[in-house]
Amino acid sequence: MDQSDVTLDRMRTFVRVAERGNLSAVAREMGTGQSTVTRHLRELEQAVGAALFNRTTRRVAMTEEGSRYHARCVQVLRLVEQAGEEIRDVSGAPTGTIRVSCTAALGVLHVTRLIFAFQARHPGIRVDLGLTDERIDLVKEGVDIALRLGPLADSSMKLHHLGESTRLLVAAPAYLAARGRPERPDDLATHNVIRMSNVAGSETLTLTGPNGRVYSVPVTGDLQVDHGLAAREAFRAARGIGPAHRWLVDDLLRSGELMALMPDYSLPPTPFNMLIVPQRAKVTRIRLLIDDLAGQAAHLPGIRTGR
Repeated sequence: MDQSDVTLDRMRTFVRVAERGNLSAVAREMGTGQSTVTRHLRELEQAVGAALFNRTTRRVAMTEEGSRYHARCVQVLRLVEQAGEEIRDVSGAPTGTIRVSCTAALGVLHVTRLIFAFQARHPGIRVDLGLTDERIDLVKEGVDIALRLGPLADSSMKLHHLGESTRLLVAAPAYLAARGRPERPDDLATHNVIRMSNVAGSETLTLTGPNGRVYSVPVTGDLQVDHGLAAREAFRAARGIGPAHRWLVDDLLRSGELMALMPDYSLPPTPFNMLIVPQRAKVTRIRLLIDDLAGQAAHLPGIRTGR
């Protein structure tokens, strides 16, 4: 083979395998068989005359030559995509795929419908929505935009601050009837508190009182969960009391299935941010979704934008 066998399809396959490190995952993503992915890599290596990967039974890792070649391939593919974007911008409505990652519970309860509405306005745009509470590598996973709750330290991404997510203490009426209603921070010591195992410091509740005094209250309980939707169901089932984002339980508060507690005491809000891969921020379809999500954030329950 020669350089004419370095096709864009083989190059795209190589880049995705380099970023995912898993042949079967890339095959699923591309909607093809793993044998096709393997063949693309073999043919590309033959064309360039160098081994691009070190392979094991479970993972593949780039060689030194592969790392250098990957950087060049990314540049080439971005130029090809940018050229197509420019033509589409001139010729008509935006098209293409946007890969979005979102905190799972927020995505299920709210962001999905925002995505549906966006696609109704832009039917040519496909959205690949991934829901996870883990801090993933956006570039490696091929993500364009990520919606995240909590403090962020990734300075390589373009950060758009959407606001703060307010939180409150909630419990089901049945739980309160059985265990009583807390009125002050000290009362929480006698209650079964639902805690988040994936949130650092969840064994302590920090509340600010009406006089500005800050209370740090150790709490205990017989149930820990690692997902907001699991906490929501635990509250509904009267398994305990605990903190919740307003957007997580707003419908249950309105229906009376849950009750807000200790209104004179507030919990610290959580930052709500959008992370954007810098090289993707100027792509028309992605810029449209960025503007749309930023505008809709103010309408999410309990999101305080400061506007």
